[in-house]
Amino acid sequence: MTEMQHPVPELMKEGDVVDLLIHQHALIREMFDEVEHAPSDRRAEPFRRLVRMLAVHETAEEEIVHPYTRLRVDGGTGVVADRLKEEREAKEMLLKLNEMGPDHPGFMSELDRLRMAVLTHARAEERYEFTRLRAETTAAERRAMALGVRAAEAMAPTRPRPGVGSMTRTLLRGPPAAIMDRARDLIRQAMRK
Repeated sequence: MTEMQHPVPELMKEGDVVDLLIHQHALIREMFDEVEHAPSDRRAEPFRRLVRMLAVHETAEEEIVHPYTRLRVDGGTGVVADRLKEEREAKEMLLKLNEMGPDHPGFMSELDRLRMAVLTHARAEERYEFTRLRAETTAAERRAMALGVRAAEAMAPTRPRPGVGSMTRTLLRGPPAAIMDRARDLIRQAMRK
């Protein structure tokens, strides 16, 4: 399955940021299933796609969604602090898994731990952050955020960066890391051909 096999419906391209992120959460759940069900000798590629999706998704949330939540949602600072803690822990697990590689004997048990952490985090975002964003912002604000998320994803690093959590650090370190990550991705892709 290629990255293009997860199309974004037309209405989502400029739609509501909450709908967009919930859709991405569903894609992430599917990607975990792909990695889990892949034969061990073919697990590397679906895992690479999962790593990329998680890294890009979290960076966009850190750059666009969380800062907006802090500003516009009552109690948003606390909501975001909890989500950033969960994201940092998941990034550390993802980095460990990435370093282990899918051939490592402990890979599947670590993948299960990561899946639980990511899915718990996604549910918390949907319940505590996204619900409040939808209630306390306008449709126009959410459309603008969706466009911002798309732009941030286009420039986001494609590998986990556990030490990057604040918006300032993400904005300063993100683009150079993204360029390096994307160059590595292109080199790997060329070597496979």
